Amino acid sequence: MAARLIEDDPALAHEHALAATRRAGRIAVVRETAAITAYGIGDFSLALRELRTYRRISGRDDQIALLVDSERGVGRPDRGLEEGRGVDRSTLPTEVRVELAIAMSGARLDLGETERALQELDIPELDPDRAFEWSPALFAARAAVLEELGRDDEAQLWRRRADVAADALDDASGVADHEVLIVDETEDPDAVIPADPDEDTADQGMSDASDAEPGEAPAEETDAGEPVAVSSSDESDESDESDESDESDKRAAADDETDGEDR
Repeated sequence: MAARLIEDDPALAHEHALAATRRAGRIAVVRETAAITAYGIGDFSLALRELRTYRRISGRDDQIALLVDSERGVGRPDRGLEEGRGVDRSTLPTEVRVELAIAMSGARLDLGETERALQELDIPELDPDRAFEWSPALFAARAAVLEELGRDDEAQLWRRRADVAADALDDASGVADHEVLIVDETEDPDAVIPADPDEDTADQGMSDASDAEPGEAPAEETDAGEPVAVSSSDESDESDESDESDESDKRAAADDETDGEDR
């Protein structure tokens, strides 16, 4: 819940995070979320406490940049620099290493060490020819330091590079595409409605029955769908009886004629 609310309502997100710490305070991600939301509302003291607890539980330094920034927030940029220098940067993921460089540069600016702030940003990830997820923030941070140094032309160049990198990332991720598809659910009178297979089967059965000759039993179907002719045994018996009756009548008539001649 806190993760969903942190951008729209940081204060409410922080309330949810604090509630989670009361229920599951020994879970690292819970303390991490509490730190992030505390930082989001400007409670840097609480953010520091939660960040240290998170690092102690998880053994990870992936929130080191936030810790440095929180030290800056409470007015201790020098302490933030100490925290940042105490981490082996080679063990950090690239995006965390970039975030740490930006935070360290900010701490240098807080101390008035502008040239050293620029040096903090001289890292391999500072590549103006390619855009990564960390590039816009890194380029913008360099532009800010250059402005502090009075190198306005260079600052403008790096700010433009930050904008270009952000646009390129948006295009690559589809964020820039805002096409809206409107689905009209009004029934189309000319639309062709697919036939129901069950109705087709029933119609076919009625058609077969109507095509049968009068007195002829319709064909039945087996489970496999094969038609089976139905034999009319009653009609055959009646036909045989009728033939035998006709023969008897003929013989009786012949006998009558013979008796008449004899008389």
